[in-house]
Amino acid sequence: MDQSDVIIVGAGAAGLSLAHRLAGADGPGAPPAVTLVDALDQALRPPERTWCFWEEGDGEFEDAVTASWRRLRVVGRDGTGSVHRPAPYRYKMIRSTAFRELVERRLARHAGVRTVHADVDTVRDVRGGAEVSGTAEGGRRVTLRARWVFDSRPPRDLPRARSTLLQHFRGWFLRTDAPVFDPDVALLMDFRTPQPRHGVSFGYVLPTGPDEALVEYTEFSPAPLTRDAYERRLRHYTREVLRLGSVQVHGCEQGVIPMTDAVFPRRVGRSVFRIGTAGGATRPATGYTFAAIQRQCRAIAAACRRGAVPVPPAPYSARARAMDAVLLRLLLRERVDGARFFTGLFENTPTARLLRFLDGGTRLWEDIAIGLRTPVLPMLRTACEVPLLPRRDRPARPAPVSAADRRAVRS
Repeated sequence: MDQSDVIIVGAGAAGLSLAHRLAGADGPGAPPAVTLVDALDQALRPPERTWCFWEEGDGEFEDAVTASWRRLRVVGRDGTGSVHRPAPYRYKMIRSTAFRELVERRLARHAGVRTVHADVDTVRDVRGGAEVSGTAEGGRRVTLRARWVFDSRPPRDLPRARSTLLQHFRGWFLRTDAPVFDPDVALLMDFRTPQPRHGVSFGYVLPTGPDEALVEYTEFSPAPLTRDAYERRLRHYTREVLRLGSVQVHGCEQGVIPMTDAVFPRRVGRSVFRIGTAGGATRPATGYTFAAIQRQCRAIAAACRRGAVPVPPAPYSARARAMDAVLLRLLLRERVDGARFFTGLFENTPTARLLRFLDGGTRLWEDIAIGLRTPVLPMLRTACEVPLLPRRDRPARPAPVSAADRRAVRS
C-alpha cells in the first residue's frame, strides 16, 4: 500500500497551491510527505484559465503574472466611464499554464513532494486516515493512502441553495492592427453590451500590450449560451462598441462559474477535506477565487505544521456570505438594474475599500457604509426574505467546453 502524509487530488489552482504551501514555502518545520494526484484524462484536467486578483506590491507568484494594472475603468450603459486607482493594490492576471510551470519548478526542489498521474474514482476514510483509488496509465489500478486527503475536484452537484446564478463567459486573446489599448488600464466592467432578458452582461478588457488584450463577454444569468452566441456577442463588442477594427484572435477561453449561496462542506470525512471551489473558495457574488485559495491553503499548511486537524477554514466570513446571498437574490429577482448597481458601487465607494469588500476583508462599519450607497429599500426587502427561503437542488456541471472550443480561432 502506497503511503503518504498528505494526498492532494487534482492539480489545478487549489491542488498546486496547497502542494506549494506544504512543501515548505510557509516557514519553518518539517514538511509532510505529499502525493499530488494529477488526472490522466485531459477531459478531467482543468482547461487553460486566466485567474485575476489584487494585492499590494510584488507577490510570491510574481514570476507567473502575465500583466498587471494600476487603474481600473468601469463604463455604464450610456457610455459614461470612470477610472479608478485601487492603490495600494494592483489588479493582476495569471495564466494557469504559467502558474503550473512556476509551482512545478519550485516543487521539483522538494524531495517530499511527488506527482502520480491517475484518474481518481474513489476517495474514502479508512482506519488511520483515508484512501484514494483510481486508474493509472495502461489501465493499472492504484491505491494510495495518507493521514489526510484534500480533494480539489469540482463537485458533480451543487449543495442545496436558495439562489443560484451562473457567471458564464467567452473571451478572445486578440491582436489589433494599431496600438489602441492603454496597458496600464483594465476595463473591469463595460455595460455597453446588449443586456440579456434576464440578468446582466458586460465586456471585460485586460490589455497585455498596446495592441494585445484579453477581451471577454460575460453574463450573470440563469443559463450559459452556445458557442455561436458568444461569438456573435464578441464580434459585436469588439467591432461596434470598442471599434477595434480588424483583429486577429490567437486564442480563446470559455467557462461557467456558479454564483450560489450554497454552503460547500469543507470536511466530508474524518480525514477527507475539500479545497478550492469545491471547498467554497469562489466568492458567490463575484466569482473571484484565486486569493481565497491562497488564504485557505496557508491555513491548512499552518495546521499541518502544528499537528492540528487541518480542516480548511471558511474562505469568507458569515457576514460576507450573508451579504452575497442578498445580492444574488436581488439580481435573480431583478429588483435592481444590474448595470446601475455595479457602476454605482464603483462611483460611490473608494476603490481600495471596494476591493477589500469584494475579497471579504472589510470591517462591519465599512460594509454598512457600502450598503448605504446601494438601493436601500430593495436590499432591506431582500435581506428580510432570504432567511425564509428554502434551499433547493440544482445540477452543478454545465456542458463541458470541447477541445475545439479551446483551440485558436480567427476573426
